[in-house]
Amino acid sequence: MSLFGNLFARQRARTDSDDAQRVDAAIARIVAMNPRLKNAHHYERKLAAALRTSLRYTDELAASLPPLREASAAAWASDPAIRAIFATPDDLAEAFSRSDTLRSWFDEHADAVEACAVLGMAMIERHVLGVALEGDAVRHDVPQTTLCFADQRVRVCSDSDASLRAEIGRRLIDQLALEGLASLAADRRDLLRQSRELIEQRVALLERQGTGMRGVVAAPVEADDLARLEAQMEQNAQELARLRMPGKLGELELACLCKVLSKPSEHLYVQSRRMRIDMMNVVQPERTAAGREIEFQLARIPGNPAVVRAFTLVRFPRRELLPAGLRIDAAMRAI
Repeated sequence: MSLFGNLFARQRARTDSDDAQRVDAAIARIVAMNPRLKNAHHYERKLAAALRTSLRYTDELAASLPPLREASAAAWASDPAIRAIFATPDDLAEAFSRSDTLRSWFDEHADAVEACAVLGMAMIERHVLGVALEGDAVRHDVPQTTLCFADQRVRVCSDSDASLRAEIGRRLIDQLALEGLASLAADRRDLLRQSRELIEQRVALLERQGTGMRGVVAAPVEADDLARLEAQMEQNAQELARLRMPGKLGELELACLCKVLSKPSEHLYVQSRRMRIDMMNVVQPERTAAGREIEFQLARIPGNPAVVRAFTLVRFPRRELLPAGLRIDAAMRAI
């Protein structure tokens, strides 16, 4: 074999090894959500086959997200998207500074000058009557749509663009696993009532715990609530383990999950939204020179009820992190 052939073979072997490790890690995360999967025949082999499809899809999805944008006072003045999210540069600094996740990350990475993060938020479209200039005339009571952003959250941080996207990919796989568990609970023809209720309870507990995309773009779980959730999760797992169920139930659980993992595009909702807005966040017609174009990603978070959150990938500089103090502590308690 030629030198180039040997290099290619070694590179291919490393790639295969990395892929196998990622599949094994994903299987471990999924089984932690639903330990009863281990009762199914050849569960690891079947999960691995379905996961390869999901991993290819989530890799492409994470890679397709737009480049990280700077989230800073300087960016507020120059980036219309950052300006649309925050009313003032001070609002930007306060929103990032009240993130426990971000503050802890900077504490653990003393040499880092910036953090790569996911900024999640509620995006609200309001239909109002406003004022518009048409030629030399001012018109009143003109129907307009305005954008309002609220509940800005930073839940996921990393040291690089690549590692941030890798973490988003892991959370997307978690979301698919959650969807698989939810689809099993919804299959009322094949599940006994007690088992279905326990599975529904487990889905609700996982969602409250922040599994999947909820843990990327939505509000965090308070420490006291997290301890209670973990105790409830353990009790739920014990009750599921004690059930005397038909022998085919484990196979049904695995089949439902593999069905979801094999068709990830049918269950993951992450899409891009572009619009043109002016300095007051009033949406402008697409075919106009007025305003500037902005782009956000939207993620649907299943639940009761399901919600849609906007998010964007950002770089936040350490120098703009406000010192912990009464103002920040008060803001954190108010949320």
